[in-house]
Amino acid sequence: MDVLALLADGFAASISPLNLMIVLIGVTVGIFIGAMPGLGSVNGVAIVLPLTFIVPPGSAIILLAAIYYGAMYGGAISSILLGIPGASTAVATTFDGRPMAQKGEAGLALIVAAVASFIGGTISVLLFTVFAVPLADMALAFGPAEEFALVLLAFTTFVGLGGDDILKTIVMICLGLVLSTVGLDIISGEPRLIFGDLPGFYSGISFLVLAIGVYGVGEVLYTIETSRNAPMVTPARLTFSELRAGLSKMRGMWRTMSLGSVMGFFVGILPAAGATPAALMSYGVAKSISKRPESFGRGNPEGVAAPETANNAASTGSLLPMLTLGIPGSPTTALLLGGMVMWGLTPGPMLFVEQKEFVWGLISSLYTANVAAVLVNIALIPVFVWALRMPLTVLCAMVLVLCIVGGYAPGQRLHDVWMIAGFGVAGYLLRKADYPLAPLVLALVLGPLMEKSFRQTMIAEHGDVTVFVERPIAAVFVAISALLFALPLIRALRRGRNGSARPAPAE
Repeated sequence: MDVLALLADGFAASISPLNLMIVLIGVTVGIFIGAMPGLGSVNGVAIVLPLTFIVPPGSAIILLAAIYYGAMYGGAISSILLGIPGASTAVATTFDGRPMAQKGEAGLALIVAAVASFIGGTISVLLFTVFAVPLADMALAFGPAEEFALVLLAFTTFVGLGGDDILKTIVMICLGLVLSTVGLDIISGEPRLIFGDLPGFYSGISFLVLAIGVYGVGEVLYTIETSRNAPMVTPARLTFSELRAGLSKMRGMWRTMSLGSVMGFFVGILPAAGATPAALMSYGVAKSISKRPESFGRGNPEGVAAPETANNAASTGSLLPMLTLGIPGSPTTALLLGGMVMWGLTPGPMLFVEQKEFVWGLISSLYTANVAAVLVNIALIPVFVWALRMPLTVLCAMVLVLCIVGGYAPGQRLHDVWMIAGFGVAGYLLRKADYPLAPLVLALVLGPLMEKSFRQTMIAEHGDVTVFVERPIAAVFVAISALLFALPLIRALRRGRNGSARPAPAE
């Protein structure tokens, strides 16, 4: 009952005229960003984050969450109409969404994507409401040793489950941790890594500058290089009769959408997992349990519904560890976490005690954002189709201007603009070399917390590192971390053993 009362208080805040307007703006901007090939929720949140200083923190996080939600919806539009995913989270939607559009069923595919996204978002928000308080209560037992072990778990999850090149992932985590130490020592106050006594580095490197550089400028450079030719946009018509027909067809997909929603939510909770693997896993499960698996990849509406429910559910699930434990579940939630720190809020279990109005206002806004996103998505599809025809040169110029203004506005220092340019070029080169950028941003965000909790633990325990295996909760996290770190090696050994066990080909 306490949860319902708190949720009711949250709705009282989230449905205020200001926050309702912010939700509508956020989902509209998010859908637009999500529909643009090359952009996605990470880029959208990174670019808009500096502009949130003009509204209170509660409204700011609602705006970013609405953009995050909208981008999940918007990714399906370009996947279906262009055959190019707006973001990696919508890759699986292309498998059947594009064939449906080519068969003249673009309208039906867009309806299925929008409604499935709504169902995935609704189920995941309900699960979020149920699990948020118990997880926050459990996290109240955490001390510095448990915090360090939890951050260690977040990093090793990227290594064990991230799916990227292991060595490159470790390199990016180490690089992010090094960058997080730039500035003044948190205990002694001595300057560290200030590159020849440059005054701009005394305050450290803001994660915002890094995120705008690698995700904003770097993405623009990469998009210019890879998208020289404008893709063909498939026309789509949406009428009330097509909407009714689409909803009628979706009645038989309840099992696919339910499985995708629950699976997506729990996959989204895992650090480093996020919406992309959730969508791919949901697509695979839907195909394996389908009575017509051979129709997948040829325009089966269930092949659109499964990934769309999962990627929306995962986006909500990834917010849960960020709010309750202070550990982001995805690159986008890492940016949201950094934003909360900038606004003076400390994500973690105490947030549920000290900032109840903020937390429950955000949770209730997820409900309103979900409703607003499906309505805006269906109503404004013709506008988004028109926007997809925008010349790439205009879009890239707009994004670059937003990046420069957004990077300069918070600190009003030219130093940050030069840093954004440098990180943009570095992000472009790292992207071309296939280095994952998410571990870099995550390490810069979590690095200060990791250093602080480790040094607090060492001071309290007089340098005794066995505390990390003597305290039960920390020991569990350390054990799981060791297992995840060893997981790639175990896989490699098993592959090698299976390969050597195969008979040699006959000569």
